[in-house]
Amino acid sequence: MDVVDVIRTKRDTGVLSDTQIDWVIDAYTRGVVAEEQMAALLMAVFFRGMSSAELAQWTAAMIASGERMDFSSLERPTTDKHSTGGVGDKITLPLTPLVAACGGAVPQLSGRGLGHTGGTLDKLESIPGWRATLSQAEMLTQLRDVGGVICAAGAGLAPADRKLYALRDVTATVESVPLIASSIMSKKIAEGTSALVLDVKVGTGAFMKDVEQARELAVTMVELGAAHGVKTSALLTDMNTPLGRTAGNALEVTESLEVLAGGGPSDVKELTITLAREMLRVCGADSGKDPEDALRDGSAMDVWRAMIRAQGGDPDALLPRARHTHVVNAPDSGRLVRLDALAVGVAAWRLGAGRARKEDPVAFGAGVELHAKPGDVVQAGQPLLTLHTDDEERFSRAIEALDGGYDIAAAANGFTPSPLVIDTVGA
Repeated sequence: MDVVDVIRTKRDTGVLSDTQIDWVIDAYTRGVVAEEQMAALLMAVFFRGMSSAELAQWTAAMIASGERMDFSSLERPTTDKHSTGGVGDKITLPLTPLVAACGGAVPQLSGRGLGHTGGTLDKLESIPGWRATLSQAEMLTQLRDVGGVICAAGAGLAPADRKLYALRDVTATVESVPLIASSIMSKKIAEGTSALVLDVKVGTGAFMKDVEQARELAVTMVELGAAHGVKTSALLTDMNTPLGRTAGNALEVTESLEVLAGGGPSDVKELTITLAREMLRVCGADSGKDPEDALRDGSAMDVWRAMIRAQGGDPDALLPRARHTHVVNAPDSGRLVRLDALAVGVAAWRLGAGRARKEDPVAFGAGVELHAKPGDVVQAGQPLLTLHTDDEERFSRAIEALDGGYDIAAAANGFTPSPLVIDTVGA
């Protein structure tokens, strides 16, 4: 097989055969196909796209590049959630124990943050002692004993995606629906869950800014799941405004605990319950317990505490706090009508909550606390945001990120909130 022929076929709008796809993914993973050659193929895919059959085979080849996990020995049905990423998106933290408390088994493989979107593992690592790396045997034991696990994906899971993901990032080929869909779904299918719910974020703080583009991605991923025997549905959810009232690692853990205790911000609670119900529906769990009841009676919190202990963490430990804070006050009186998710996310990143490179450390206590959300009436001089950081020199750049990131209108003006769930696709 000649990689130049594969590149030429796609460049010239041809359809790649199953044999070509299987060979090029395997050869690239083994280092036989050079980085510059795969970069050329990715660019051809970026411009020419893929047919449904090509994409299904491309995803299958990525799955076959590594191991596939097997949870068929569990008595509970397995179900998982994947979010395309946003600002203040701490939903995985309360969602995993909530679904487990209602009869599902949740093998949640998560990642770290990069840029303005936070990472679930970074948030959990703010809990003293908690560890992200588990063996497959440890995952299986924890799923059997506790019902839920959140951990890092092992190196053997879809290694082709790990190489392709890094290459796409440096070759301007990230924004391709087939490449995004195959990246997400190859890992999730290899993870071994029987059912999957996708949370596809739409808005300024999300990767997908446009509803129709987000819907295309959702439909593509749902079809890929079905093609590989994983019952899959997707929710399109709003990410023009940060979720909840915090963006930052330990800050978001604290907010997640409020939700598990039956309180917390209404949008975080609403989306957590909505996704939990969808995950239970798609996997067919029939415990008869509703997620709202599991928050109310404390059973979801019990599972959370068991999950944290099982991975070496102390659920009662004090969480890190930043050494310095700075309050951003409302410049005018009126109604807050816009609070831009991207502006808040970049501010949290600049305060130390995120990283510019994968190897960078994060400051667990850093982030942004929101004292008002769109629709709230505020008074001039009232605290609007509190910035948290360990390094006071970071405040100026964070404040710059927030410049133009919110609008206050006359309080008499009406305000129509955007729906949190925009649409549902599949299953």
